[in-house]
Amino acid sequence: MIQTSGVFICLGFILGLLLTGVPGGGFWVLGFGVGGAVLFGRRRLGQFAQKSENANGKTQTVPSIWQNAPHPRIWLVAGLVGLLATGYFQWRSPQPNENDISTFIASENNGNQQQLVIVRGEVASNPRLTRSQRGQFVLAATQLDEVKNETGPVDVSKGVTGKLYVTVPILQATGLYPGQQIAVTGVLYKPRTASNPGAFDFQRFLQQQGIFAGLTGRQINVLDQYDERKWGWWQVRQRIVRSQVRWLGVPAGPLVSAMVMGSRAVDLPYDIRDLFVKAGLAHTLAASGFHVSLVLGLILQLTRRASKGTQFTFGCLALIIFLSLTGFQPSVLRAVIMGFAALVGLLLNRKVKQFGSLLLAATILLLINPLWIWDLGFQLSFLATLGLIVTVPAIVQRLDWLLLAVASLIAVPLAATIWTLPVQLYVFGVMPAYGVLLNIISTPLIATISLGGIISAIAALVWPVGGSALASVLYYPTDWLIKLVEAFSNLPGNSLSVGSISTWQLLAIYAVDILVLLVRWWQKRQLFAGLMVISLVLIPSWYYTNTLFRITVLAAGTEPVVVIQDRGTVTLINSGNEGTGRFTILPFLQQQGVNQIDSAIAYGNVRSAIASNSKYQDSNAWLEVLQTLPIKNFYEYLPNLKNTTAIQAIQQEVQKQQGIYQPLAPGQTVNTGSAVAQLINEQLPVLQFQIQGQNWLLVGNVKSTEVEQLYKAGSLLRPQVLWCSPQSLRELVQMFQPQVAIASYGNVDSRTLSELSKNQTKLFFTSENGAIQWTPNGQFEAFVQATESNSSVF
Repeated sequence: MIQTSGVFICLGFILGLLLTGVPGGGFWVLGFGVGGAVLFGRRRLGQFAQKSENANGKTQTVPSIWQNAPHPRIWLVAGLVGLLATGYFQWRSPQPNENDISTFIASENNGNQQQLVIVRGEVASNPRLTRSQRGQFVLAATQLDEVKNETGPVDVSKGVTGKLYVTVPILQATGLYPGQQIAVTGVLYKPRTASNPGAFDFQRFLQQQGIFAGLTGRQINVLDQYDERKWGWWQVRQRIVRSQVRWLGVPAGPLVSAMVMGSRAVDLPYDIRDLFVKAGLAHTLAASGFHVSLVLGLILQLTRRASKGTQFTFGCLALIIFLSLTGFQPSVLRAVIMGFAALVGLLLNRKVKQFGSLLLAATILLLINPLWIWDLGFQLSFLATLGLIVTVPAIVQRLDWLLLAVASLIAVPLAATIWTLPVQLYVFGVMPAYGVLLNIISTPLIATISLGGIISAIAALVWPVGGSALASVLYYPTDWLIKLVEAFSNLPGNSLSVGSISTWQLLAIYAVDILVLLVRWWQKRQLFAGLMVISLVLIPSWYYTNTLFRITVLAAGTEPVVVIQDRGTVTLINSGNEGTGRFTILPFLQQQGVNQIDSAIAYGNVRSAIASNSKYQDSNAWLEVLQTLPIKNFYEYLPNLKNTTAIQAIQQEVQKQQGIYQPLAPGQTVNTGSAVAQLINEQLPVLQFQIQGQNWLLVGNVKSTEVEQLYKAGSLLRPQVLWCSPQSLRELVQMFQPQVAIASYGNVDSRTLSELSKNQTKLFFTSENGAIQWTPNGQFEAFVQATESNSSVF
């Protein structure tokens, strides 16, 4: 389908987009093209011939793979296309226009005063449920009204453009649908970038969709004057989901719908989604080539007695309908384009080259939206399909002693893992230990549920009750699949953290994969190549973990959350509020390759915990950490909460993981390796610890006068590093004169900042600077500033 010259030009375009993260990346691609043209000039191709012995023992000249290299001018064209691709990427990158609603945020929100606004516009996406149990949708804004209060008159009205990421109370979002005209009352905000290493970059995620502002909504008023709803594919999706949920119930019904249309088109419960992701079956919840092959296979089987033209027509209609139902996701678009190519080959009675088809599909999609080059779903879909095309045949050949069906069952998940795991390690630093085995065992169930789900979805479009009846047959397979995934997720060591690999490791691993694919010498030594890949991942990770000493103060709200990494020993101080464990602590520790916390100290704000007992039980983030990582020694001081449900749950979880739970008494010294920590007072949340010759003092939300009394009584040492609340920052800095002071947020007036600057104390605010990190050989470094000043390839 696509010639060698076309392959090189497409690769040049893709490489140019990949190198947009490197300064002058386009010129690097152009340099590669010029170098290739010189190196593989036609007059020099002969020197790449290799000599080998034939079956008769005679020496013969064998052409090298490099003799198939394209003409020098193709190299130059590919390099030039790569250079143009970098410019095309910048040109297509979303930017807010002068009338975008995000440009009004600075004037609307003055300091900490949140200006109430009313935004009018059209609902642009299906409402979904967030983890915080709020409704979420995208709003295409058309008008911005500034008001004094929710019932007051409009002060200023402005015409605006752009899209908004809107969250509202769940009841307010109930019944909304795309195309509906509404007015949302709430507070505008600008999405923040990632504040901690390994954290999700919410700002970048929205910018790739052309969204530059968010709205925390309080109330929605529907503006449509009629009840007639505009037709949309969301109605078809809703009909299918309701039909499959009717007799399957929850979570089996939404799971079947997600396995047919993808989790982006279906509001799947987060606990089921997290369960499948953790076990290594996230791909089953994403509409992809597997679903397209099932759809095409079903259509071609039903029309097997018809002409090729009829099969082509019905196949194209099925692909268009499936694409519309799934919501035009990049992975589905890639699969649909390859499906169209297969149908064209069927119509013309020609064999389609799968690699050329995949490369052509990727190029077409990136021409439509070059920003998809950084879409993780697009990357994994492309790499998994590449693995199926180029690696499955080799694995099946090596497993020729097995039945073909069994060999294919093993080869497919193994090949996909070989090509996708490096990117997963680069992004997340975590791999499911039993992922390949679970994929092999669950494939029959997944195929049965997906095919049955497609058939019941087709029936639901004609007769919803009939679709429900067909879907009900899938109850037991779906239940078995959920229980199988739960069983694997509960196995010890089910999730292995090796740490996020570096760019050079990622490139080296794929270089080895390509050498095994192209070079005969490497093809004969696949075991050696596999050991090299494993070494490229594990040896740097082991060296990094066992030589690193670093203290990280995470940006985690008003409570100090500190991680001490001491040459393989990890100490965690505090866990923050609900969600901090899941979205802040765990991503950071997984990025660092941490599989166990050696010591944990929980002292929190004793006064507020006692005052709001029930709230503390609901907002304990320690359980979020314990459900993923074991804690060897757990020290906690909350004397008045010993019999609460939250404390009992923590004790049971620690003991379940064969850890030691120890109450922490005031004045007791805790030795965590190179750090010696001590809780100072029974009532005040004050903790001090000594490490590497430095005194650290963590002061919770208490009055500076109370801390001063402890200092005068000799209970506190003068700290070099101080963490405290913004309210007591000025008094404590003047009292202790620390080298570094850290506070959660920086709403400090200019006069106070001027006074503090005279003390030569370096100030950090985690709300602005993100996580603060320190190593013995370096200075304190703010994560947000370091991220903004450094460039990376990917």
